[in-house]
Amino acid sequence: MRIAIVNDSLMAVESLRRVVTSVPGYEVVWVAHDGAEAVWRCGSDVPDLILMDLIMPVMDGVDATRKIMESSPCSILVVTSTVSGNASKVFQAMGYGALDAVNTPVLGMTGDAEGKDEFLQKVATIAKLINQSSNVEPSRFATTGSVATPKGGSLVAIGSSSGGPKALSVVLKSLPADFPAPVVIVQHVDQKFTAELAEWLDKQCALEVRLAKKGDRLTPGRVLIAGTNDHLILNSRNSLEYTPDPMDMAYRPSVDVFFASVAKHWLGDVVAVLLTGMGRDGAEGLLTLKNKGVYTIAQNEATCAVYGMPKAAVQVGAAQQILPIDDIASELIEFFENRKIGSRRNER
Repeated sequence: MRIAIVNDSLMAVESLRRVVTSVPGYEVVWVAHDGAEAVWRCGSDVPDLILMDLIMPVMDGVDATRKIMESSPCSILVVTSTVSGNASKVFQAMGYGALDAVNTPVLGMTGDAEGKDEFLQKVATIAKLINQSSNVEPSRFATTGSVATPKGGSLVAIGSSSGGPKALSVVLKSLPADFPAPVVIVQHVDQKFTAELAEWLDKQCALEVRLAKKGDRLTPGRVLIAGTNDHLILNSRNSLEYTPDPMDMAYRPSVDVFFASVAKHWLGDVVAVLLTGMGRDGAEGLLTLKNKGVYTIAQNEATCAVYGMPKAAVQVGAAQQILPIDDIASELIEFFENRKIGSRRNER
């Protein structure tokens, strides 16, 4: 894998170079010492992966990510001295298309790099996503039967990845405080800063946003976000829990796993939404939900930071609607308003 390093610290560059080249098949193809240089270098040599620092002179990692994803899109991993200390900038970079974030490995007295295992695990996950086939096998998460007569209330299920924080903020801030359905989100983000993501989104919308906990039941007006590296699922008691299985998913938590659990257990109205992201997580689950009568929406290509997950869903016919990000909230509001009107008519 061809990897580029963008960092103004010579010590950080050397640490990253040593860790990267310790893995057979990984090579450092170029180094940039600020964001502007990275944008220029990408114009003539697009690597498989960029290791992007956040705090740099001339142009920071957030603006560099935005410009690269606009002109020379490629996989970007934010690598910074402290992820938790730069949470807001991490979410901004992810909003523009960065895939994930990790702390910079630090060279120790012995020459070994502290934090290299976590760093290499992130890189390996991205390599797996880069090499993923675009083929989707709907049978893996298939369930039988049709949606039961609604009696479990309403639910909005959302999956997102790279570009997700920004997309989620656009949707959530447009939903009113009296929105009639609970919202559950699976966003590909490391559990080290899921709490900061929930807090960041909570400040931007009228709904309460917090991390999902084991045993949580779904309440209208509340947004729950998957908060660990295990998979969030809905169980037969209509409450949330976490599970380590399946273990072989490239992303943890998985949108597919959550959507499949909704298809299996939720006995009410559902709208399932798949937003921007690399790879194809969520496409199979969205198709399973659609086949059970659920209303399904995918974000359109023009407004995606990374048109991967929604594209996979569209390719297999899983999306009933393909909408710009600015139109998704109004579609959700209209859907449940029409359901309310229909229910009132049926009661007469």
